[in-house]
Amino acid sequence: MDRVSYEKITIQDLLNFYKSEELDLNPWYQRRAVWTDPQKGYLINTVFEQKPVPTIYIRHTLDIEKEKSIREVVDGQQRIRSIIGYRNGEFTARHPSYKEKKIYADLKGNEKEHFLMTSLSVGYLIGATEPDVIEIFGRINSVSKTLNAQEKRNALFSGEFKQFTIKMASELLPFWRSRGIFSANEISRMAEVEFVADLAMNFNIGVQDYSPARLSNYYKNNDVFFADWDNCEKAFSGVFSLLGSVDVGAIRDTVFSRQPLLFSLCLVLKDNLSVKPGRLEEVISEIDRIISADVPINERSPEDAQFLSAITSSTQRIASRRVRDSYIRRYFE
Repeated sequence: MDRVSYEKITIQDLLNFYKSEELDLNPWYQRRAVWTDPQKGYLINTVFEQKPVPTIYIRHTLDIEKEKSIREVVDGQQRIRSIIGYRNGEFTARHPSYKEKKIYADLKGNEKEHFLMTSLSVGYLIGATEPDVIEIFGRINSVSKTLNAQEKRNALFSGEFKQFTIKMASELLPFWRSRGIFSANEISRMAEVEFVADLAMNFNIGVQDYSPARLSNYYKNNDVFFADWDNCEKAFSGVFSLLGSVDVGAIRDTVFSRQPLLFSLCLVLKDNLSVKPGRLEEVISEIDRIISADVPINERSPEDAQFLSAITSSTQRIASRRVRDSYIRRYFE
């Protein structure tokens, strides 16, 4: 192979290649079209949000007899099929300007133009032989690390609940970092997204036992349509606006920088959004003082001892979550 030449093309260019039959989406080594509508919709939403779309790789050759370019898609077939399908009105996608998902025909003129003029990165494989293409295809589609449970969910689902969790987790990034809730490594492995997903599920159906299988099932059941999107978004906005109104150190420098405790505090605050920031800071300080005191557990009150146990062992089990919920909630009664 001579080289890889990277270029920018617009979605309209890509559609033109397809219409003129210059685009080969079916080389023999490619997988067939297997993306679900939620996966396709997520790709289109990524385009709408102007977030990065992975580079498409194409082997560019010439049909000498027809004097026509042939663009053989080495990697990106399903992304391209999704773009073509959306343009042809085959499925809906979430656009940032609307609450409901929209088909292409429902977009305004300027929104259609913005979509069609979006640039995509294309790597043209120049002078690539068949063995070159097979090797490159294998390299691109190889997995370089073992995925954790949340990364597997992120790979498996692309629908509304995934989009909600990614949106909330990214908007709260300044909060996570300034309060020391998640390390850079935890964020790189999507721990904050799992936290948001688990919290959203608990917001919507009450205190639940943490279970990877239950959380995955919640993703599955809300993949095509997340009916609680608006209510859940309001809950997150209210809770984290309230938490953001207290001094940064009130979270960062106390036991509430621990993920299980912050999780329980969020559940309680969802039902107490009218509390004043000053009162919230007092509660956080008081609980931190009690828990951080150098007092043996056998010399504490039964309630304090039970709460201390619930934040130091089996913190994700429903029994511990219920103890923490009850203990924190009484401060707001």
